[in-house]
Amino acid sequence: MTGTAVIIPAKDEADRIGATVAAARALPGVDLVVVVDDGSADRTGRVARAAGARVVRHSRNRGKAAAMESGAEVVRLFDEERGGPPRHLLFLDADLGETAHTAVPLIEPVAAGEADMTIAVFVTRVKLGGHGFVVRLARDGIERATGWTPTQPLNGQRCLTRAAFEAARPLARGFGVETGLTIDLLRRGFRVREVEVEMSHRATGTDWRAQLHRTRQFRDVARALLARRALHV
Repeated sequence: MTGTAVIIPAKDEADRIGATVAAARALPGVDLVVVVDDGSADRTGRVARAAGARVVRHSRNRGKAAAMESGAEVVRLFDEERGGPPRHLLFLDADLGETAHTAVPLIEPVAAGEADMTIAVFVTRVKLGGHGFVVRLARDGIERATGWTPTQPLNGQRCLTRAAFEAARPLARGFGVETGLTIDLLRRGFRVREVEVEMSHRATGTDWRAQLHRTRQFRDVARALLARRALHV
C-alpha cells in the first residue's frame, strides 16, 4: 500500500511547528514528515526535529515553491531507499498547529485512487485582514484557464500523487504555486477535488508586514497566471 509523506514549508514558525509536526505524524498512513526550514531566523528547524520531523534547511529564504520542491526531493530519496511505490505527498502549512490532525479527508481520495490532487476547503473561516483581492485574482484566473471555479484557490493544504506533482513541475514561483498547480494539473487531465476540513491557521493581520505579504502574493499569482495566459492585461 502506498504511504503518505507530509511536507511542511516553514519560516519563523518555532511557536507552532512542534504541534503541527506532532499532529501530522499521527495521521493514518503517514510514515514520514519533512519540514523545510526556509531560512528561518528562529528555532523552527530545531523544534521541528525535536518533534520528530526530518528537517532540511535553506540557508536563505527561497520562497514557498522552492521549499515544496526541496521537501519533495527529500521524500523521493527516502522512497528510492525503501523501494516500492512512491509516497503520496501531503503539503501542510506550518502554522496549523494541532488542527493538522484533521487532514485525513485530504489523504483518503488520493489513497483510494479517486483523485490525483485534493485541495482543502476550511469549514471554519478566520477573518482576514485583507479584502480578498488576491483570492479573486486566483479564482478568476483558474476559471478562465480551466473552466473550473475553486472555492479556496490559495489554500496550501493539498495531497497529490507523485505523478501529479511531477507533471506540474517546474512549480510556479513563490506564492503563485497553488494557482499554477491547479491550472497545470487540470489542463493535463488530472482529477482535482476540493475537500472540506476543520483546519485553521493564523489569520493575516493588517500591519505593514501583512500588507507586504499580500502584495507579494498578488505579484506571484499574477505571474503564474500570465505564464499560463490566464490573466487579462
